[in-house]
Amino acid sequence: MNATVNSSCIGCGLCADTCPAVFSMGDDGLAHGGPVPVEAEISAEEARDNCPAEAIDLDA
Repeated sequence: MNATVNSSCIGCGLCADTCPAVFSMGDDGLAHGGPVPVEAEISAEEARDNCPAEAIDLDA
């Protein structure tokens, strides 16, 4: 599974707080995703589901 953050990101940091194994805040003030380890799948889904901008996509 891979997590991507689209251009709707508002830089709130919720995803990075919820799932730091996958999401980080970049120097641009926006969130960035990456590969989702098996042990982080549930928290990555939680980050996606709670994103106020609906900016997170999880691809198998």
